[in-house]
Parts: sequence; C-alpha cells; structure tokens
Amino acid sequence: MSDDLVGYDVAEHVAVLTLQNPQKLNALSDAMLAALRAALMRAGEDGRVRVVVIRGSGKAFCAGHDLKEMQAGRDGADRGAAYFADLFARCSEVMQLIPGLPQPVIAQVHGIATAAGCQLVASCDMAVAASDARFGVNGVNIGLFCSTPMVALTRNVPRKAAFEMLTTGQFVTAERALSLGLINRIAAPEELDAETLDLARTVAAKLGRAVRIGKRAFYEQIALPLDQAYDHAGRVMVENMLERDTDEGIQAFLEKRKPDWT
Repeated sequence: MSDDLVGYDVAEHVAVLTLQNPQKLNALSDAMLAALRAALMRAGEDGRVRVVVIRGSGKAFCAGHDLKEMQAGRDGADRGAAYFADLFARCSEVMQLIPGLPQPVIAQVHGIATAAGCQLVASCDMAVAASDARFGVNGVNIGLFCSTPMVALTRNVPRKAAFEMLTTGQFVTAERALSLGLINRIAAPEELDAETLDLARTVAAKLGRAVRIGKRAFYEQIALPLDQAYDHAGRVMVENMLERDTDEGIQAFLEKRKPDWT
C-alpha cells in the first residue's frame, strides 16, 4: 500500500518521492501520512541518496488533510479527541522528520499546496514551484484555524505575512511565495521537473558528508543565541575540516584539479 501511495525512485543520487493519490489531490490521509513517513525514513537510510524531492501527481501538490476522513473520526464518546490528537501528532512527526533527515529535501510544487500541504512545503529545506502554483493555509475558511501548519509557516515567512495568510485564508501566488521566502525558485509549468532536478543535482554533486554535517548544524544553530550558535558552528567546522574528503577537496582546489572523493 505504501508503494502505491508514495512512489520511490532514485537516479543520480536523487530520490524522488511522488504522492500518488490524485483523485483526492494527494491529501494527507492516515494512509498517506504513513506512506510518506516510510518513504522518508527509507530515503534517510539509503546510501545512494544525497537529495530528496517530494512532488505530487495529478492536478495538485497536496490539498492538506483528508477532511472526509477527519469527519469520520468524530465518532465516539469523546467526539474524536483521541483520534484528532493522534492525527496531528503523526502529521507533526512527519513534518519534523524532513528537517531531521540527513539529506536536503526539496518540495516540487504544482497546482495547489493548501493547509497541511502548505505545511509540507514549509517543512522542506527548499522548494521549487510552477509559476501558476498557489499556496494557502485556508482552514479558517471552514472554521478550523491552521494551527499546526502555522508552526512551519512562521519559520519560513515574516510574521505579519503569515498572520495575514492564516486569518484571511486567501491563496498567495508563486511570485508572492518567492518574495516571502516560502519557495526558492519559480519555473514555467512545463519546466518544473527540469528546474527541480537541476537544483537537486547541483546539491547532490557536492560532498555528501559535508552537506549532511551542514544540514544538521543549520537547524541546530538556528535555535541558539548568537554566541552559542557561533560556538556550536565552530565545533562543526572542526568536525568537517578533519574529514578525509574535505582535506582532499581543499588540496585539489589549491592544485587546480578535481577532488578524488571517496
């Protein structure tokens, strides 16, 4: 079932994870969350993979949670409190798994990315979007404030812009998402695959160990005060400098040749 819902393909050190439930706009149902979690963990342990791309099939990237499934979860004496708490905990685990993955993760966005789908984009390390893509945290339109998507969103875009998105429920264009820092690049729809893979392959061509060290340090230092961030980053630089392949990379640069990385 996992393979049916999330495709897993690796080429040139790039793992492409494809959400494959286009009839439901790749909604994050219970099964989809489980499948995405499994695929991410598989990629994290796959020695071939240096970069991960998450994309959607069909007309949209991801339309957020499966509302019909959520409504069905209301049954019971507690009116679904236990189900909802478990659902949002599982979703939060998947979102946190992405920055915790050793490899950089790129969202490839087309169509719409709404609510938890927008959260998924914001949770990725980078994002490339089609020029006609739209982004929204639209739960407020149906009486459900996007509180968990808010966590990732407010770590990507300025505070006032995030609050406007959350309280109006309005979509923002790809151009606006780029200006806010939610995405890195925009591509024509027919060039989205190529643009995303170009970014992925550029990163995958770097020394994988250095990127893994750097990604870990990137998220660790953000949570620290400035002086502690520099202390931590200094220790990470020492760790990186002592790598055999880093020594080779520096020496190759000085000798104007390609590095012989293992």
